Order: sequence, then structure tokens, then C-alpha cells
Amino acid sequence: MHWKRLSTLLLVLGGTEGALAHAQTDVGLSFYGAFSGTATASGEKQTPSNSPGGLIELRHISNPIIGFEGTYSYNRNDQTYSPTIAITCPVNPPSPCPPPPETVPANAHEITGDWVPSLKVGNLRPFGILGAGVLLNQPTGGLTGTMTANRAVWVYGAGLDWGVLPHLGLRFQYRGNLYKAPNLTSLYGSVDAFVHTAEPMVGAYFRF
Repeated sequence: MHWKRLSTLLLVLGGTEGALAHAQTDVGLSFYGAFSGTATASGEKQTPSNSPGGLIELRHISNPIIGFEGTYSYNRNDQTYSPTIAITCPVNPPSPCPPPPETVPANAHEITGDWVPSLKVGNLRPFGILGAGVLLNQPTGGLTGTMTANRAVWVYGAGLDWGVLPHLGLRFQYRGNLYKAPNLTSLYGSVDAFVHTAEPMVGAYFRF
């Protein structure tokens, strides 16, 4: 009986040690390039700019299945609006007619909550990302007829942590964002189409 109890205790301790070895709480900082597709609908085209950005993550992983993070990211997100069909102007057209392409300078702030499943193999930790949040698009530059547009955003991706020191490591990841195109100007109507932004990232994390 004593041997059975000892065996059970060792199994419990072994499982606890394995869980602790897998657990990780860290804060990370990454830099990325945002590469967005074009949204086209209803005779209009909306082209986001490609720009660099930065991401801050607060992440906690308990085991291979239970892992979560909160993120904040920022990048420039200028939007260029233009017609895709020929427009016939009346005899006394409004000015201008047809409307010329308009570029609205803007900042993009993104806040998400993500599920992060992962595995730990030595100093390496491959992980996945699946989450959702809000994308805040704020025009800049003092143009008339502009407005803020907030959109829900869905996030997916994968990456790899490489621990180089006991509390410091490198983080490589890819994040994809899917959201409705933001309408930032009254000169054009809403494209109301989905846009995909690809964000390859490289950064570092500090483990507590």
C-alpha cells in the first residue's frame, strides 16, 4: 500500500513539475511590416498603405492548451479612395466631378485578446494565435470631411519563441488580421468589404 501511495505521489509531482516547466508569463515587444490587400465594391476601390508598426504583448501560458495574451499594436494606416467605373458628370456638375482619388492619412490602433496554444521543446516554444479585438482608425492631417472608423478585427497566426537567456528570448511570428475596410471620408461611400493585413514580426520577450 505504501508503495502505491509513493508511486501516486511521484506521478503527481512529476506532472506538476512538467506543468511548471511549460508555464510562462512574459511581456513582449515586436516590430512588423503591415501589408494590406485592396478592397473593391460598389464601383469604388480602397487601397490601404503598407507601413511598419509595433506590437506589445502581455502573455500567460499555463500548459499546452491554456494560454492567453492581450495585445496593443500601432501602425500608420493611410487609405486611398478612388472610383473603379467611369462617371458621367451632369451639365452643371458638383465640384469636383468625377471625384479624384483621395488619400486620408490615418493611424491604426489595435487591441486584441488571443488564445495561444503552444508546445515547449528545450529552448524552443512554437505557438499558435487565434483571437479577436477592435481596430481604431483615426484620421490625421486636418482634412475636411474625415471621420474616425472603428472595426472589429479577427486575428490568427503562429510563431516561435527562442529562449536565449533564463528570462530573455527572441520571438518570431506571423499575424493575419481580417476586418471591414474603414470608411474615413465623406467624399466616398463605404466600400463595406473585408480587408486582410499580413504582419510578419520579429521581436523579443522578457519572462517573469
